[in-house]
Amino acid sequence: MRSELAHIDAWVFDMDNTLYPASANLFAPVEARMTDYIARLLDLPFDQASALRRGWFLSHGTTLAGLMADHGVDPHEFMAYVHDVEMDVLEENAPLAALIAKLPGRKLVFTNGDLPYAERVLDKLGLGASFEAVHDIHAMALSPKPAASAYDGLCATYAIDPARSFFADDMARNLAPAKAIGMATLWIDNGSEHQPHAHGADYIDYATADLTGWLAELLGETL
Repeated sequence: MRSELAHIDAWVFDMDNTLYPASANLFAPVEARMTDYIARLLDLPFDQASALRRGWFLSHGTTLAGLMADHGVDPHEFMAYVHDVEMDVLEENAPLAALIAKLPGRKLVFTNGDLPYAERVLDKLGLGASFEAVHDIHAMALSPKPAASAYDGLCATYAIDPARSFFADDMARNLAPAKAIGMATLWIDNGSEHQPHAHGADYIDYATADLTGWLAELLGETL
């Protein structure tokens, strides 16, 4: 264990493109279903709906937040529709499960997805028993990362001291609020988003393209 992380007693992980490689491309069919939902809702061509989806993601943190703000979309209906995808592209990661189990302290998932989807993903990865809890979009009162309230709510719900906590996410912008409240941060720089501004950012403590390998090195384990 790196000496500068020896004080950590709460390990918090994003899920999509963090606990599995971005190369799995699980989010492609999810995004396609989001675009289809928007196209049907607003009677738009697919390309225009796709541009709206991306715009809401950038301006509101998630497509859902934008749809709720501008069109009053039911979040439960939206989540059920867009997450109705096969998980065949995911593979069990026993080494990652073993490494997470060896981390000293509590382990939690912090995701802008919802709990039913998260449970399916974690079970497919063999990580269903690896975490104490999943803090999902509904637990955030539908205000997603990177909203500061999402991080405050996570810490309040689980009595987490940010100064003794660690957070890993593939979205660099989601690390900034975590660092602001004192968390140690790890950027999963795997190309899931084009984020050239993130390189060298002061809110990123560590960066890796491979969470499993990074944790193995942290814990002095051989894969």
